Formats: sequence, C-alpha cells, structure tokens
Amino acid sequence: MEAITVIIFNKPAPSPSRRDPIMETKPHMSVRLPVASASRRLTTAALASAGLAVALLAAGCSSGPGSTAAADSSAAIVAVGAENEYANVISQVGGKYVHVTAIESNPNTDPHAFEASASVARLVSQASLVVQNGIGYDSYMNKIESAAPNPHRKVIVVQSLLGLPDSTPNPHLWYKPATMPAVARALASDLASIQPSHAAYFRARAAAFDKSLQPWYQALATFKAAYPGTPVAVTEPVGDYMLQAAGARILTPFGFQADVMNGVDLSPQYVALENSLFAQHKVKVFLYNQQVTDALTASFLATAHKYGIPVVGVYETMPTGYTYQSWMLAEVHALQRAVADHVSTQKLGS
Repeated sequence: MEAITVIIFNKPAPSPSRRDPIMETKPHMSVRLPVASASRRLTTAALASAGLAVALLAAGCSSGPGSTAAADSSAAIVAVGAENEYANVISQVGGKYVHVTAIESNPNTDPHAFEASASVARLVSQASLVVQNGIGYDSYMNKIESAAPNPHRKVIVVQSLLGLPDSTPNPHLWYKPATMPAVARALASDLASIQPSHAAYFRARAAAFDKSLQPWYQALATFKAAYPGTPVAVTEPVGDYMLQAAGARILTPFGFQADVMNGVDLSPQYVALENSLFAQHKVKVFLYNQQVTDALTASFLATAHKYGIPVVGVYETMPTGYTYQSWMLAEVHALQRAVADHVSTQKLGS
C-alpha cells in the first residue's frame, strides 16, 4: 500500500470516484483552499503577508526531517505538490515509496482565498521533494523554501522544466499536453537520486504514466479532426492550452481573459463583445472557470443559455474523484458533447 498523507483542512463535496489507471491504491490528497491565478495572488498579498511571516518563522525554526527519511531506503519520501494535479502525478510515479501531500486541492471553493499558514510552511519545509507550477502562480512556495533552506530538497518548478519565461501570459500549465510527461520524467530522476535502489521502479511508473495519457491525446486528436477550428468563448485562459491542442479558435480576446484572471473590471466594450459572441451565435461553446463565478460570470452564463450556447466548466484544481488523466479526458469529452450533442457540462461528475 502506498504511504499517502490525508490532511483535511476543509471538506469538499463528494464526486463520483474514478479508477486510477496506474496506482494500486488511489492517492488521497490534503485539502486546502486554492488560488486562481498569478496576478490574483498578488491582490491577496497584503492579507496573507502577516500570516505568512509567522508561517515562515515557524518553518525556519523547525527541523526538516525529509532529508533524513529520504536517505533511508525503507522510509517513504516526503513529497509536496503545490497543486493537487502535481501531487497526483507524484503519487503515480512515486507509488509506495512516497508520502505525498497537496497544498491546494479543493475545487468547490473560490480560489481567491488562499493564505499560507504555519501548517503549510511545515509541510513544505519537511519535504524532500516539491513540485510547483511557477510563473507566479504559487510564489508562496518560494518564500517558504527560502525561509527553510534544505540542500537535499529537490524542487521541480514546472515553468523552468518547460523553459518558459516569467512573462508567460497563461500560468495554467497542467492543461498543456506536454507538461505532465516532462514532470513525470523529472520526478523519476529526482526520486531515483533520493532513493537509488528504487530507480527502476520509478522509471517504470513514469513510463506507465506516460502511456496512460494516450486516451487524452487521442481524444484531442479526434476532436481536432472532427471539428477543426471550432469557435469558442471563454472567461479566463484556464483551459486555453487544451483548447489550442484540440484545434479550437478562442474568439474571446486575451486582454479580456487576462482582466478576468487578474481581477480587473472589464470594460463595457469587452462585455458587449462577449455577449455578441452568444447573441450572434459566433461560438459553439462557452467555457468558464467553474471555481470563480461572480455576478459578471453569472450574467455571461445567463446570456449563453438564453441563446442556446452550451456551457462547459473548467477547473484550476483537480476535481475530487479524478486522477490527472481522467480529469483531462473528462474535459475533452465535455467539450465534444457540447459541440456534437449541444449538451452543457457545467460541473464534472454532475
């Protein structure tokens, strides 16, 4: 049985379970309130700074047992994924030799409310391996790691792994098909350096994970071939990488998307343009961030429904009951149902 930490910070609503295609035992992630975007995190900096200062002090003063545990091949490697999609992949590659916790995991909450706490700081400071997104999306991790330095800690920053600059406009890297195979390879390498005796095990599981992504890739290719250049509208760039891989044309200007992502009030011109996409039936689907629904989003949803435009919800954190693979596949299937059958999927598993 895999060694998995279950730390419940707040309880999400249940969703249908999905079978993990690789793991003998399905991972259970800790639950924390997520954060929506790099710039949104900046807007909460003043609120979180006092709590984070205390957390960093606690982390800096505490010992980091992760390196000791990692050196013992009989002990599970203590690992942390800043977002639960990364924690899920850590579990799939590390298997029974990892003890993994996710910091941000609750898809049923508004992602704006995250505050780094002392408990989060302790989790990160004690880890032998950390995976984080980068591009400012989870910059609190950098502060915690700096406050509790550990020369033995392996830190995988996905932005760096993919060679992306800080100016990359869309931080939602997990929707990019090339991202998780690169993460899995890096995990196998770093886990093997921590526990060399299990290197073959980690490599085999990374290869199995890579193979398990094929149904998602095939679904993207099938959609692209069947519905080339499908016009869509969005609120934010959450699922843009997936939509681009599926060959869709995103008609919502990126300036609009960036403003919504960054919590900037939309101009009347942007609002009128988005509504015209629905009223004039210029788009086949409307995709919105299911975790962030304010009055303006609600008005767009109402307009889309009024003009018969099917709606698909996308997520920033992996929904409960899914693995990374089943989540990505479910999003493509929801997109295809919207285009082919005119069926909305506002919430996965519902």
